[in-house]
Order: sequence, then C-alpha cells, then structure tokens
Amino acid sequence: MRDIEHEVLIIGGGVAGLVLALEVAERRPVTLLQPERDGQGASRWAQGGIAAVLSPDDDIEAHVADTLVAGDGLCDEAAVRFTVEQGPAAIAWLLSLGVPFTPDPDPAAGYPYHLTREGGHGARRIIHADDATGRAVVETLRRHVADHPAIRLRHDLTAIGLIADTAGQCRGARCLDEHGRVVELLAADTVLATGGASGLFRHTTSPDPACGEGMLMAAELGAELMNLEFQQFHPTCLYDPEGPPFLISEAVRGEGGRLLDLEGRRFMPEVDPRAELAPRDVVARAIDAEMQRGGGDHVWLDVRHLGEARIRHHFPTIHAHCLARGLDIAAAPIPVVPAAHYSCGGVATDLEGATTVPRLYAIGEVAGTGLHGANRMASNSLLECLAFARSCGRRLRHPRPASRAPLTPWQPGRTPIPREEIAEIRKALREEMSARVGIVRHDAGLATAARRLAELAERLAPRLDAAAPDAALASLWHALRLARLTVACARARRESRGLHFNPDCPVHGDPDPRPSRIRLADLDDD
Repeated sequence: MRDIEHEVLIIGGGVAGLVLALEVAERRPVTLLQPERDGQGASRWAQGGIAAVLSPDDDIEAHVADTLVAGDGLCDEAAVRFTVEQGPAAIAWLLSLGVPFTPDPDPAAGYPYHLTREGGHGARRIIHADDATGRAVVETLRRHVADHPAIRLRHDLTAIGLIADTAGQCRGARCLDEHGRVVELLAADTVLATGGASGLFRHTTSPDPACGEGMLMAAELGAELMNLEFQQFHPTCLYDPEGPPFLISEAVRGEGGRLLDLEGRRFMPEVDPRAELAPRDVVARAIDAEMQRGGGDHVWLDVRHLGEARIRHHFPTIHAHCLARGLDIAAAPIPVVPAAHYSCGGVATDLEGATTVPRLYAIGEVAGTGLHGANRMASNSLLECLAFARSCGRRLRHPRPASRAPLTPWQPGRTPIPREEIAEIRKALREEMSARVGIVRHDAGLATAARRLAELAERLAPRLDAAAPDAALASLWHALRLARLTVACARARRESRGLHFNPDCPVHGDPDPRPSRIRLADLDDD
C-alpha cells in the first residue's frame, strides 16, 4: 500500500527526531514515525545531562579543547566548534519549552541551574534534571509535538528500508504496520533519527537498544558510513545478570564516586591522573583489565562516603531503582560492568545533517558528524542531538523541488523465516561482537569475527529474496551487515586510538589521522 506523499518524513522519536519535528513544522508539514519501542530508546534513558557552556566561569574554548582531547585526535574541529557554540541557545530553547532542569539552591551560584561535572570535562557544565535528564527532555518535547497541528505522529509503523528513485535520491521509507502489511511512505525529504548500534553487543546500557538499522538503511542507498570501529562502552552499567540493563550515570563519578576492585582497593589513580574522571575509554579499559586480573564479573562503584542525603538529592532515580532491585547504594557499593553504550560513528553528514544521498538526512546517534572523533565525551550526545536537529531544521524549512524520477522497483517475497531462527542468528551475532570486537580487540579475534559473521550472512542471504517482509528479519539483516562493516573498519585501523584498542598495534599510527570511511559496496567487494 502506498501512502500519500509527505513533505518531511522523520524516522525515530528520540530527542533528535522530536526537536527536528518542532523546528520544521513551523514551515512544512511533518510526519514523525515513533514506534512504541522508541519510548524505551536511548534518549529516554540518558541520565547525566547536557554539556553546554552556561557558567560564567566556563568558556567555549575550554569546552572545545576538552572535546578534542577526548576525541583522541580524530574529531572534526569545525564540527566540535559548531556544536559547542550552539549549546547555550539550545538550552535556552529547552528552558522556554518548560524542561524541568534542576535549580541550584546556592544564592552565590553564577548560573540558576545546577551544573555537574563528568569525565573529560575540565569544568562543571552539565545541566541536568536530577538524574533522569533524558526522560524529562523527551516527555517535554513529546507534549509539544503532540499539540502541534502540523506534525502527524505515527506509532503504528516500523521502517524496514528506504525508498530510492532512479536518480539516486531518497524518496521516503518502506514500513510495516501492526498487521505486517507493507506501507510505502513517499516523502520530499527523509530524515533518519534512529539511534546507534549498541544492540550489536550482548551487554548494553539500554533495555531495547538500536542495532544500527538506520545506518544500514542509508548504506543500502549508497550513503557513506564513518568511524564504525569507535563503539563506546559505558564504564558503569549495573551488574545484575538476572535483571534488565540499567546505567549508573557518569555524574555519579563526577560527584565523587570511587571505583574499587573486589577487595575494596581503589585502582583508577594508578591508571590515570584524572582517576575516575578520565575519559570513558580509559575508565572502561581499566575496569576490563581489573576484571581480567581479578577474575571477577564486575568491580565496585562506591558512593557511601557521600552520605545518604547527598545521594538521594543528586541521584534519586538511581537510588530508587537500585533499592527496588535489593541494593541500597547509600549502604553498599554498586556492582558495575562496562556495557555497549554509544556509537561514535554512523552515517557521514555535514553540519546540516545532509548525507551523501540527496534528500536523505541523519541526526543524533545514527549520524557521524565528526564531533566525537575516537571517543565521545560525556553529555556531548544530547548536545549533538540539539545542535544538529536545529541546524537540519533550518535547512529543511526551505524546500527544494521534489524529484519526479521513477522509483526503483521492489517486490517482497512470501516465505516466512521462523522467529526462532532469527533469534538464534541474532544471539550468535551479539556473542561474536562481544567476544572479539569489544573494549579490547586483537588481530586474530577480528579475523575470526569477520569469518563467522560472513558465515551467518551466507546462511541468511540466499533466502531473503523469497522471505516475507518482517520487522525482526529486516533488523537482523541490517545488523549483520553493519557488524561486518564494523569489523572491516576495525581491521583496517592499524593503530590504537580512543575506543579502538588493539594490543597488536598499541600506539597511535598516522600523526594526522583520518576518519575511516566505508560503503556497503566495500563489503560486497570483500
């Protein structure tokens, strides 16, 4: 079934997609695909806050410098400066919408809202809504989106691919409705806001993480992907094998939380002079090494010395969540383990979100803007969502003539692939990525991962032409190819840099490093 032509189609309802919808809808009608599962996506689970230069004791140059250091020589400085400069205005805009950021009760404070500090930042510049910033921002934006007459929300559709025309332009998205029927949404401009690829790994910080579906949808149309090897692992996810994932915010360490080994010894000061406030890649590797040394499944994050009143004040959500799972963090240390958290690479874009495919844009975690380089600094992600969604919105307010080239043909199959087999292949994919493409990679492990992922693809590929359209199958096929592209990028980078750490080539290589660039055709030619 083919739907009517849409002006602007946004796929994904996290912070980036919601902000863009509000920016564009003042000039053009917007259709926003926000499947129910988006309510459990990464934006909602963001705890720490948004990094921005807000205090009179801070400045733009300091934020830029901290970001460049964290990115380990691979940031695009123009993208960094652009993003940081947008911060104050973006926060003022959120405040105007009513986002309930936490006020600072100190009458001597230079800024009316409380600012915390997180790893890699040289100043307190993280504005937050207690320890549930993502939820507060998403819920505020959703209210405004729901009330806007020019925004049409669709909760009943899941995108499984993009539509192209014979001129090589994106013309919308192919979706499935609640009954599994194909619905084609044609659009003048299409924007991906689908999230990252943490779901390629076994342990993640989100209960229902994206698996890079949007990245591969763009790649299928010929878009260039970049920096896929830089997958960030958050150092402190609650270790509870029997329960759902839960992130212990960077702000916990920012307020004085200490990492301890299983014997209760603090180990970060021996690793880095910044101790627990070192960038995430340093802290995650240190925890991984400590777990390997001690043979444990986790380490401890201790905040008991902060006192119960301060813990409850700064971290009410974390305290309540842990208490509901039988752990009083004011009385006992928190068991934590690194978990896949954020994709620093993605679909290559310019400063307005434009990809290398005409009429296709990408914003948020799905995009590779150059901001993060080899490692994302804490709380720069929501800032990136705001800065690039608003920039993309300014571009899309002024439409160009729509393409009238014929659409490329597509014919779905009819044979279902059993859900059990889809789940089995996805589990094997995640096990392979976690075992060999995680915090520490080795040449031999990457070669094994490349071979085994290729075998999984060879098992599935011959059956796809005849397969009936299925959201789970489409997600798996996107994830499997993105995993192979990620391994290819990791094998090609013959150095250790930021989040990519390979003891077989442990030092920085090229003194003037370049982002890794790859297309789906490169995998096909392999």
